[in-house]
Amino acid sequence: MSETAPIIARGLTKRFNSFVAVDHVSFEVKRGEILGFIGPNGAGKSTIIRILCGLLRPSEGQVFVTGVDVALKPEAARQKIGYMSQKFSLYGDLTVMENLHFFGGIYRVPSAKRAERIRYAIDMAGLTGREDALVSSLAGGWKQRLALGCAILHNPPILFLDEPTSGVDPISRRRFWDLIHDLAKDGVTILVTTHYMDEAEYCDRIVLINQGRIVASGSPTELKHTPLGGALYLVECDGVGRALHVLGGTKGVRDVAAFGDALHVLVEESFGGEAAIRTVLAANNIAVTRLSPIEPGLEDVFVSLVTRGAAAVS
Repeated sequence: MSETAPIIARGLTKRFNSFVAVDHVSFEVKRGEILGFIGPNGAGKSTIIRILCGLLRPSEGQVFVTGVDVALKPEAARQKIGYMSQKFSLYGDLTVMENLHFFGGIYRVPSAKRAERIRYAIDMAGLTGREDALVSSLAGGWKQRLALGCAILHNPPILFLDEPTSGVDPISRRRFWDLIHDLAKDGVTILVTTHYMDEAEYCDRIVLINQGRIVASGSPTELKHTPLGGALYLVECDGVGRALHVLGGTKGVRDVAAFGDALHVLVEESFGGEAAIRTVLAANNIAVTRLSPIEPGLEDVFVSLVTRGAAAVS
């Protein structure tokens, strides 16, 4: 691993009594890179960010932020970090401007620069004209962008975003990611966690994590070309729920999952492909309206890797 990378984790492990929340995780993030940690709730993503921020001490391993050992010098590391938590952390009974002044003080933004940084945050969040509005009255997307503005008031070179778009509408999510990309273009190093697989497409590189362990990493394009160990098909049919149950119990079907009103069915190469799927469904009086081979998406890859890992453990 490069000693000059803004973020470095080596053998990062966190135990809570007998429970292992993070299990020997190693990675680094380059300057101006957007790294996404993708995985289900409870996978260990938030724990990793809290360790990186110096809010938790690792049980094993080391973490460096801009060359600073976070466990040894957490306060020095935090001066280089902007952090936005998954729970909205601003004060609803204060105005937009009052929140910004408060966080400017918390982050020790020099008085000579504070007005400039606050104006930047307001412009970025699209809150011009709403400086005196109570934060509790703002729509979710504006709250989210204001929280981001507060996190970068001190112009940190590193930004940690812990599930920042949870519960936000799609348009606001897209706008938020535009802001993230603008920051990365300015050289800010960004680590973002999410359980939305579609958001991985916005990252330069992603890490798929499950049960505290990294199951794969690479660019979105690289990961979508991960061999699944079979052929993947899209199935649209009557009675999707019943088809899910039938195919899930069929020998030679490695995995089947619902995607909206359709199914993604992964079968072994020896299974027989489309004809075999049609035969199984017809035998159960399930009419197929569409059946075709498809390229895997990131969710397909993630499910396949997790399922394969669980099978290996068992």
